[in-house]
Amino acid sequence: MANNRTLVIENDPSDDIRRLGEWLTGSGLALETVRPHAGDPLPDTLDGYAALVVMGGAQQAYPGPDGRPAEHWFPALEGLLRKAVRYEVPTLAVCLGAQLLASAHGGMVERSESGPEIGPALVGKRDAADRDPLWAPVPMAPDVLQWHSDEITELPLGATLLAASTRYPHQAFRIGGRAWGVQFHIECDDAMIANWVENERALIDELGYDPEVVVDACNLIMVDLEEAWQPFAERFAAVAKGELATPPPGPAGRQLPLLEP
Repeated sequence: MANNRTLVIENDPSDDIRRLGEWLTGSGLALETVRPHAGDPLPDTLDGYAALVVMGGAQQAYPGPDGRPAEHWFPALEGLLRKAVRYEVPTLAVCLGAQLLASAHGGMVERSESGPEIGPALVGKRDAADRDPLWAPVPMAPDVLQWHSDEITELPLGATLLAASTRYPHQAFRIGGRAWGVQFHIECDDAMIANWVENERALIDELGYDPEVVVDACNLIMVDLEEAWQPFAERFAAVAKGELATPPPGPAGRQLPLLEP
């Protein structure tokens, strides 16, 4: 029997896998969610797993002023992300997850000088996306949902940039042949957005946004998001099940032994 076990790391209870999880299970993956924020231990290895999915959260991917990680499990999670790339375990990392994927491999994550990015947006595919098994069929400027104040300011050496935007140039990337990071959110549903708006009222007010307008604007693009990102999720599942070929690891994979778990 083919291995379809997929490890999901939920870093924040406000950002569970939601619609993305429905698309992945509908494509034949069996999701096993670990919630370190609730005390669940992270596994030491990815042995026995066909894929890894790392979700977002309100935390920072970089250490605080005292030099400590934002969450005690982040160093171990970055170690897992390095192992995923080293051993070519298909990986999908969303928002904070993408930032941790980048920082785990020598990239830079910082508070964005462009300010927070909240709500519906468009990202533009880069030329390399046309040669990527997940990104090639994605529209040239797909709808996405943004909700972040930090950004990846430098991609890891050897990473492949797949999508960008004017204010935030590193919107999607691949490390090696099978690890993808997206700065934006593809997992949200209406209830998740409503919860984020409620929890982030101070930020929404600071930006001068009307909370109801934010919720309505996000809800209006849910169908468009599904049209673009459900097939994307299905292609990721196909990679995990060995049904869709991926590029060779490339330079990023060869550099990994220099980075210890």
